[in-house]
Amino acid sequence: MTSFFQRWIVTTLAVLVAANIVPGIGYDTFAGVAVASLLLGLLNAFVRPIMLLISLPLVVYTFGLFVLLINALLLYAVGRLVRTFHVETFGAAFWGGLVISLVSFGVNLLTGRTRGRIIWQRRGRPSRRVGRDGGNGPVIDV
Repeated sequence: MTSFFQRWIVTTLAVLVAANIVPGIGYDTFAGVAVASLLLGLLNAFVRPIMLLISLPLVVYTFGLFVLLINALLLYAVGRLVRTFHVETFGAAFWGGLVISLVSFGVNLLTGRTRGRIIWQRRGRPSRRVGRDGGNGPVIDV
């Protein structure tokens, strides 16, 4: 149950950031944001997997960019279902969904609640060492 509340708080924070950054997304009360983030979390948990499965060929064909449209559609639906949370246009829903995804990922990365990792490596120039076989052996460069 604690994990659910932590995810809900992160989503609420992300929706607040999107509402304050993206023109066309707004709210009347904080309770509206809380209800909208709860509904968005439920839609992401139950409806989004079905939508991803149905649109899998488009997701693969667009290298995953179609997922952004699915996120926008769900946020737009939340704006229509919650009276105190407003999403004016589909474009606002698109940018809002992108902001919500980035903020959620960032907060989860900072709090250690994600399985995703960002690895930053700086590599020098590869050495030109020649082995015993005169450099004719198999090469694996990763």
